[in-house]
Amino acid sequence: MERHFDMDLDDLKQKLLTMAGHAETAVNEALRALVQRDYELALRVKENDRVLDQFELDIDDMAIHLLAKAPLASDLRFVTAAMKISQNLERVGDEATKIAKRARDLCQEPPLQLELNLPRMATMALAMLKTSLDAFVNRDPVAARAVIPQDKEVDAMNRQINRELAHHMMDNRDTVLRCLNLITVAKSLERIADHAKNVAEEVVYLYEAQDIRHPVKEKPVATEARQPQG
Repeated sequence: MERHFDMDLDDLKQKLLTMAGHAETAVNEALRALVQRDYELALRVKENDRVLDQFELDIDDMAIHLLAKAPLASDLRFVTAAMKISQNLERVGDEATKIAKRARDLCQEPPLQLELNLPRMATMALAMLKTSLDAFVNRDPVAARAVIPQDKEVDAMNRQINRELAHHMMDNRDTVLRCLNLITVAKSLERIADHAKNVAEEVVYLYEAQDIRHPVKEKPVATEARQPQG
C-alpha cells in the first residue's frame, strides 16, 4: 500500500515537472515572438495555453486522490504544495499568453524606437522561475529563499520601464498604443516573477514546514511604567 502511494506521489511530481517545462517554454516562445516580431509564433503560444490549463486540472485530480490516503504530514505538505505550484504555473502560462497577444499586435506596427530593459527583466523573471523549480526538485529550501528578495528588483525594473514609456507617450502621441502594449508586457513579466516567488515560498513550506508568505512582525516588548517616588 505504502509503495503504491510512493509511486503515485512520484507520478504527481513528474506531472508537475512536465507542466513546469511547458510553462517555461510558453514564456520563452512569447518573448521570442515579441523580439523577432513573429506573428505566427505569437498565435501558437496563445493556442498552447489550453495545454497548461489541462495540466492544472489533471494535477488537482491526482492530488485530491492522494490527499485521502497520505500517511505522513510531509506527504500532505507535498501534495498541497504541488497543487499550489501548479496553480502558479498555470498563471505563468496566462501571462505568456498576454505577452504573445501583445507581440501579435506589435508585429503589425512599426518598431518603437526606444531602448527598454525588457530583456534583462525577462531573463531575471525566468531565472527566478527556474531556480524555484530546481529548488523543488533538489529539495533545496536555501536556494528557494534566495529567490524571494529578487522579486523587489523585478518590481523596480517594471516601475522604471513604466516611467520611460509614460514619458515617451507624452512626447510621441502616435506611439501611445505601442507603449501601452509594452507596459502590459512588462507587467506580465513582473507577475511571472511574483509566481516564481510564490513557488519558492511553497518549496520552503514543503521542506522546512514553515510558512513564510506573511512574516509576522514581533511586537515591541512593553516596559513597565516607572512608579512615581512617594
